[in-house]
Amino acid sequence: MRSVGLDLGARQTTFCEVKDGQVVQRGAVRRIEQLVRILGPDTGAARVGFEACREAWCVHGLLTRWGQQPLMIDTTRARQLGIGQHQRKNDRIDAEVVARAVEQGRVPLAHVLSAGRRELRAQLSVRRAIVETRAQYMATIRGLARSNNVRLPSCSSGHFAAMLRAARLDEQTRELVGPLERAMAVLDEQLAIVDAKLEQLCAREPVVELLTTTPGVGRIVAATFVSVVDEAKRFSGAHQVESYLGLVPGEDSSGGRRRIGSITKQGNSYARALLVEAAWCVLKQRNADDPLRRWAEAIVHRRGKQVAVVAVARRLAGVLWAMWRDNTVYEPARLGIKMARGIEREAQRLDVRAEALRRAAKKVARPTRRSQEVTN
Repeated sequence: MRSVGLDLGARQTTFCEVKDGQVVQRGAVRRIEQLVRILGPDTGAARVGFEACREAWCVHGLLTRWGQQPLMIDTTRARQLGIGQHQRKNDRIDAEVVARAVEQGRVPLAHVLSAGRRELRAQLSVRRAIVETRAQYMATIRGLARSNNVRLPSCSSGHFAAMLRAARLDEQTRELVGPLERAMAVLDEQLAIVDAKLEQLCAREPVVELLTTTPGVGRIVAATFVSVVDEAKRFSGAHQVESYLGLVPGEDSSGGRRRIGSITKQGNSYARALLVEAAWCVLKQRNADDPLRRWAEAIVHRRGKQVAVVAVARRLAGVLWAMWRDNTVYEPARLGIKMARGIEREAQRLDVRAEALRRAAKKVARPTRRSQEVTN
C-alpha cells in the first residue's frame, strides 16, 4: 500500500509520496479535490496522513469516499514525528515527514468525530459567535451610556433590549446607540433560529437530556460536552476525560522532584470555560445538601473560591462522563457515597505517607553506634 503525506494549508495543499524510504513524487494543489489524480478512486490504495485542522474532517470524508485510508494526526503529538525539528519547517518538509511516518507505521492518530457530533459542534460554534457578538454590543452600549452620565441597570442578556427601550436616554445617546440596538435585534432573531436548530439536534441525542439533570449543567453545556467527548467509551476513566479537557494540574517530576502547577488548559477551551461557568452555578445553588456543593464549600474554606471553582469543573467533567457511561441521571446520594469513599482512600494514603515520614525522621535522628564512637 502506498504511503502519502499531506500538509493542509490555507492557500495550497502539499503532498509527498514515499516508497522504501525514498520520495517517489511530490507537489502541491490549490484545492483538495485536485488530488483526485494522485489519490482518486482510480489510483492505487494508499494510507494518507495529515494533521488535524479545520478542514481535516472534510479531507477525511473525501479520502474515505475515494477508497483510501485516511490517518488524522493528533497535533499535540505531531512533534514526535520530527515536524519542526532543526529549525526547518515548511509545507514541503512537513508533507515528507508525515509520509515517512505513515510508511513506518508511527502515526499518532487523532479521534475523528462522528457526523452527528460534527453537526452539533458546528451549530454550537455559530451560537457562540452570536452570543459573544451580542455581549460585545451590550458592553459597548453600556459604556456609551455611561460616558453620557447614564448608568444602565444590570439585567440578563434576554431582557437587555426591553431595559434599553425603557431607559431614560437623551436624544443624542439614543441616536448614538441606535445602530447597535438594531443590530442586536437581528442577532436575537438569528439566535432564536440557531437555538431551535440546536433543540432539534439535541432531541436526537438522549444523553444531552440525561446530563442536564446535573446541577449547573444546562442544555448548551451538556451539548458542548457531548460534541467534544463524542464517545464515552473511548476513555477508560474520569481522569482521562479531565485531562483531555485540560482541567488537571500540570506536573513536572523530573530530577526527583515533583512540582504541581496550574491546570494544563489543553483541549477544547470553550468546553472548559462552560464547565467553569457550571461550577460557579454549583457554588451559588441553594441546595445545601448536594454533595458537589458541600465538597466545593470545603475547598473554598481551605483554598479559596478560584481554586474551588476549577476543582468543581474538573469533578463535573468526571461526573458527566460517568453518567454518560452508565446511562444514568444525576443521583446525589450515589455521588456522595463515591466521593466519601474517595476521601477515605485519600485519608488512608496520607496516613501511610505520614507514618513513613515519621519512621524516616526517627531513623535519621537516631545516632548509629559508629557515630557515637567517633564522637567519644
